[in-house]
This record gives sequence, structure tokens and C-alpha cells, in this order.
Amino acid sequence: MSAARLHLVPVRSREAKEFVRLWHRHHRPPVGQIFSVGAADEAGTLRAVAVVGRPVARHLDDGTTLEVTRTASDGTSNANSLLYGAAWRAAKALGYRRLITYTQAGESGASLRGAGWRVLAHRPPRPGWDRPSRPRTDHGTAHVARTLWQAP
Repeated sequence: MSAARLHLVPVRSREAKEFVRLWHRHHRPPVGQIFSVGAADEAGTLRAVAVVGRPVARHLDDGTTLEVTRTASDGTSNANSLLYGAAWRAAKALGYRRLITYTQAGESGASLRGAGWRVLAHRPPRPGWDRPSRPRTDHGTAHVARTLWQAP
């Protein structure tokens, strides 16, 4: 999609989750969130959203760290970079000291690099969360290597 002049807009949880449901390539909408933010074009059409919540990994959930749990875009250029930058500014304004996210193998991370984020670690594929003692449904993310990123 061609480049558009974008601006940040507030997005309610329900609207952000519906946008993720419609546009995200491989994840369902997240269950919870702390806040969400959107990017809209000059006509006010929502082009991308970022959902920020508590870290999924409980050892990172220290009260001062948040995670961008989803971004989704209709393909508008630079929308995700705009949102990653805005998410970090908002998290800092709320008193958080760290913002992280993950990309899957095969995703370039260009939007994150464009927003100044840096790679913290490369995580190997995991077999999934299903255990005999706690059965869980696979949502297509098992057996996929990931990269952990942190805001500047």
C-alpha cells in the first residue's frame, strides 16, 4: 500500500482486538491489555493498531515492564514503526521502564529497527505450551523461533 500521512489515534480495546482479528497474519487478538494505540490516515481511517499489555513470560512481568503483544496493519507504509515509537513513549509516560516485543522467524523486524528498537535475544523454537497436566490448544506459534526486542 502506498505511503500515507498518518497520525496517532486512541483506540478502544474492542476496536483494537477486532482490527487484529481482521488483519493479523498468524495470531488471534490478545486476551488482555494495558492500552492500545492506532495509526489513522488523513480521512480518519484506521490503518494499524498496537496492543500493549503485561509481558506474556511471567519472569518478565516485574511491574515495570510492558510488552507489545500485537501489532496489525493493513499494509500502510511506516504505520507499525509509528506505533512502536508511540507505544514506548506512552509506556514511559505511565512510569514503565521497559517495553519488549517478539518477532517470529521470517519476520524482518524492519518496523522495530525503524523505531530504534534493538535485539535482546534470539529464542529457539519451543514445542508449545501443551502439557499433560495442563492441556492447551496450539495457535500456530509452536515450533517457531522468535527474536526478543526492546525499546530504546
